[in-house]
Amino acid sequence: MKIEYNNLYTHFIFTTQHRQPIIPEKNRIRIEKYITGIVNNNSSKLYAIYANPEHVHFLVSRAPDISDETLATIIAESSERYQ
Repeated sequence: MKIEYNNLYTHFIFTTQHRQPIIPEKNRIRIEKYITGIVNNNSSKLYAIYANPEHVHFLVSRAPDISDETLATIIAESSERYQ
């Protein structure tokens, strides 16, 4: 299957609840890989990601068949279940 990407990049910032610093440094890379997998499995391409203790930044381009809102919802809901 060929995936087409838009030339539109979206910079997402997800924060923890009440911006609590709950992302420990020892889990940062695991969280980044987890979100990378979610993005890649949803017709999108991840260009950069960094997890801070209270928020995560990532830059993606997506296929035309998925909206930014849909992609953000999928990532947020999947991330809530991360353990």
